[in-house]
Order: sequence, then structure tokens, then C-alpha cells
Amino acid sequence: MKKKIVLSAFLFSSLPTVTFAAESKSIPSIIQSIDMMWVMVATFLVFFMHAGFAMVETGFTRSKNALNILMKNFLTMALGAVLYFAVGYGIMFGDSISGLIGSSHFFLSNADSEIGFFVFQAVFAATCATIISGAVAERMKLSSYLLLTVSMVAFIYPVVGHWVWGGGWLAELGFIDFAGSTVVHLTGATGAIVAVLLLGGRLGKYGDGRVNVIPGHNIPLGALGVFILWFGWFGFNAGSSLAADPDLVPMVVSTTLLSASAGVISSAIYSYMKFKQMDATLTLNGALGGLVGITAGTANVSLFGALIIGFVAGIVLIEAVPFIDQKLKLDDPVGAIAVHGICGIWGTVAIGFFALEGGLFYGGGISLLAVQFAGVAAVILWTFGISFLALKLISIPAGIRVTAEEEIQGLDFSEHGSTAYDTRGESFGPANSQPTFGYGLVNRLNSLGSPQKQNS
Repeated sequence: MKKKIVLSAFLFSSLPTVTFAAESKSIPSIIQSIDMMWVMVATFLVFFMHAGFAMVETGFTRSKNALNILMKNFLTMALGAVLYFAVGYGIMFGDSISGLIGSSHFFLSNADSEIGFFVFQAVFAATCATIISGAVAERMKLSSYLLLTVSMVAFIYPVVGHWVWGGGWLAELGFIDFAGSTVVHLTGATGAIVAVLLLGGRLGKYGDGRVNVIPGHNIPLGALGVFILWFGWFGFNAGSSLAADPDLVPMVVSTTLLSASAGVISSAIYSYMKFKQMDATLTLNGALGGLVGITAGTANVSLFGALIIGFVAGIVLIEAVPFIDQKLKLDDPVGAIAVHGICGIWGTVAIGFFALEGGLFYGGGISLLAVQFAGVAAVILWTFGISFLALKLISIPAGIRVTAEEEIQGLDFSEHGSTAYDTRGESFGPANSQPTFGYGLVNRLNSLGSPQKQNS
């Protein structure tokens, strides 16, 4: 009995040594697994941001276009994933041609080890495209929007991404954009500017020397969308670390939180000072402005720097929205151009001031600031030019805008034969007219099971 006890004690005492040796050999693989799991979690968060975009756009526009906006967001994500797999990833991260464009890894060929990185970048690509959706809401043909999405995800955005994240010429200059204030947000906003310029304003928006406000139908839904976007943004920014770095990830999450919070506070205060009331929609967009603003430098600035960047973004947003709407007469129902474009520029340039390494306020001189300005200018010129060409080509067959009648009735009817809400008691036209499109698809589906249909 004593021999058994001694033998058991010896075996148990040797187990920790054996286990430790096994663990020592597998530490690199464990770290790799943890890093990949973090990137996948971040991917899920960024994917969920598309629900936020859909809610913001739907809530900030009229009910007669809700279904159309939801369909655009679903199709953007689906098309974006497939196109980025086929073409976009190769252009963005393939072997570089003179620092301008990638030339390999199409359909992920010879890139089996990069699948996790691909799926994270794929949801980013769709995010860039969906920025345009809100700006062109309520008057752009679905087919035209989808063709523009193809151009954006398959070519325009990946080229910009190659310049900055794929080892291209901007990366060689030292341009900093950690998670995409310029690569994702400014690129999408510039494409939105082109589309809005060519589309023109919604019916009734501009006329008789006045700029009319067209309110959204469900601000609580829009607020829910903003909270979802804020939540997802932690994955958007911190996931760009591409590793579960115990020092970097908490810092990025903190700068993201503080900048967004400062954007809410400053936009609320400044809207009250400017309009004598605290505007709800501008304050909601203030959160997004703070998030877009910090995205470029989220890993490069201090916590105090993040607060300043977000605070300024909220004020810049309040000034940008009426300027774009009233002075430039660019009809952007959700404020996407101001949020993603103007705040994206501010956040990218702010790195030149607030970067802990190389920033002007930290003794780095103006060299980084000059590079940041150059990168912003290059991305705007590229995106504007190619988007303009793409939309001109798309408009050749039959234009890119729906008819006046379709716009009055709502795109839910004209594009989908249905509606997001039961609005048969609502007035859709200027003279209390009922929709001439009716419930075509709904009626056809209902008739399939009707006694009259069956007897015939």
C-alpha cells in the first residue's frame, strides 16, 4: 500500500513538469490563436455596424423609403464581400506595382494563410461603400447605386487601401491612418459628394430661394443605430491592431471611447449655443463625428489628445452640416458627407499635431503634418475623379435618378413593390393623393392563395 502511495505521489509530482514542457512548446501557437480570435471578434463587431448604418439611414429619412434603404444596406454587405474576395483584396494587398496597385491574390489565390485578415478587411470594404447609401437616399435608382458599389469595392477603395495599408506610396512617405479616417471614411464620403452632385436635391428640398428641412420619420431608430455604430467601432479601431496586444488594444478602446464622448458633449453644447436648443440629430451625429475623427490616430495619440480631437470634431460637424446643406446645396439626408468626410479630414490631419511620435505639438515639426495633408488631397482627387467617371458611365443607359412620380410615391413601391410599414392611410403626394403603385407585389402574393385564383 505504501509503495502505491509513493508511486502515485511521484507520478502526480511529475505532471506539472510534463504539462509545463508541453505548454512551453505551444505558447506561440496559443498566442496566434488568441490573436486570430480577437480579429474574428472585431470582424463580428464591424459586421454588426452595418445594422447601425441601416438604422441611422432609415430613421433619418422618410418612412416611404425605409425598405429601399434596408435593401441597399443588405445588398451592399453581400456584394461587398463577394467583390472584395474576387478582386478587391488582390488590388489592396497583392504584390505592389510601383506602389500604386496590387497585382496578385485575386480570389485569395496563394493567400490561404491570410483568410482571417481577408474577412476583417472585407467588412471594412463594405463599410466604405455603405457611406454613400445614406447620402443618396430617397432619389437614386437601386441599380445605379449597386453599380456604384461595385466600382467602389472592386477598384476605387482597394487602390486607396493599397496606397496606405498595402505598402503603397503613401505608406512609404510615412502617412498614418491606423483604422481608416481617410482610407474608409473620406473615400466613402468623397464618392457620396460626387453622387449627390450628379443627382441633385430631393424634390422640395431647394426652391424659391429657400432650403427646406425634410425631417426623418424615426429619430429613436436613428439613435439606436448610433449606439450600435459606437459599439461596433471598438472592433473597427481596436481590431485594426490585428493582435490581442494587452497594451495597445486597451489604449485604442480608450481613445475611441473618449473621442466619441467628447464629440457628443461638444455637439450638444455648440448646437445649443448656435440654435438656442440642443439639436438631437446633430448631437447623435456628433458621436459619429468623434468616432470618425479618432479613427486615423487612435493608436498614435494620448488620451488627452483623443478628447481634443473628438471635441473639435463635434464643433466642426455642427458648422459643416448647414454649410454643406445651405451653401453648397448638397442634399445629404443623414449628414454622411459632414460626418465621414469633414471629420475624416480633421482626424487625419490632427495626427500631424497630436501624434506622440512626430506630431507638431510633441516636437516633431511639420513634416508629418505635410504628409497627412498630401495623403488627404491625393485620396480626394483619386476618389472624386474615378467616382465621377463611373457614375457618368452608369448614367448613360437611363440616368441614375428615379422619376419625380416614383420619388413622390416612395422608393419602397417603385423599387420593391412593397413597403416597410402599412401606410395605406398616409398621404404620399402633395394633394393627398394615394400611391398609384399600390401594393403590387403584396397583392400578387396574396392572390396566389385566394379562392377566386384557385377556382380559376
